[in-house]
Amino acid sequence: MKQLLILAAALVLAVSCSQKKAPKVLVLYYSQTNTTKVVAEEIANALGADLEAILPVVPYEGDIPAVAARCAKDAAEGKLPELKPFTVDVNAYDIIFLGYPIWMGTYAPPVAAALEAVNLDGKKVVPFCTFGSGGLDSSTKDLQAKLPNAEILPGYGVRAARIDAAKAEVDYFLKANGFLAGEVAPLPAFSEPKPADEAAAAIFDAAVGSYPMIHAQATEVASRTVPCGTEYLFTAKDLPMGPAAEDAPDHFIKVYVLAEDGKEPVFTQVLR
Repeated sequence: MKQLLILAAALVLAVSCSQKKAPKVLVLYYSQTNTTKVVAEEIANALGADLEAILPVVPYEGDIPAVAARCAKDAAEGKLPELKPFTVDVNAYDIIFLGYPIWMGTYAPPVAAALEAVNLDGKKVVPFCTFGSGGLDSSTKDLQAKLPNAEILPGYGVRAARIDAAKAEVDYFLKANGFLAGEVAPLPAFSEPKPADEAAAAIFDAAVGSYPMIHAQATEVASRTVPCGTEYLFTAKDLPMGPAAEDAPDHFIKVYVLAEDGKEPVFTQVLR
């Protein structure tokens, strides 16, 4: 009997040791206007993860020029915003979903301050962001430079003007990257780029025409079929404005455009 008890205890110990401990997941985010908060809550709810806001002691207030002026002043003085203490131990988590709005092409200063306050060495960091036109790619590169000892995984970004699309896109993103159970069909590769003809140029112009920060002309286009319609990847020539426009060197941007069935095309992201 004693030998049987010892054997049973050994089996229980072996089983418990063989089971992998589930990673602890935190959704850590900064949101000035609550737009990024919408995405953060979608991720946290889908994963059952803890949610923690990055809160500056002095909140950023006002419109874009007011926020930009404060950021410029702080940058000139070499300072970051002071933050309120976190309510959780960020260092206790294995996977950090890090969310932020894109300001001046990268993550907002409160996130920079948070990265000074915590040690993410050895963590998996998943960026997610909201933006006016783009910035996921540039902010991810900045995170990789700032956190060389962390593993920066592919991230998710959405235009603030398309925040209603975040729920479905977050679900796809989490499943496609193995964070959430469920299968999704992989997206096909884009076709080979070809010169943008009149029809393609019309799609491009319809997608970007009402956005004041894009002044460009489509030169090439690639496309692929997606579940809701067609996605295009345009190469476009930036058309600089002002007195020196004629002498400005050529500069090209990449613009993703989504044409859902029965809807007007919209651009989803710009790579500059």
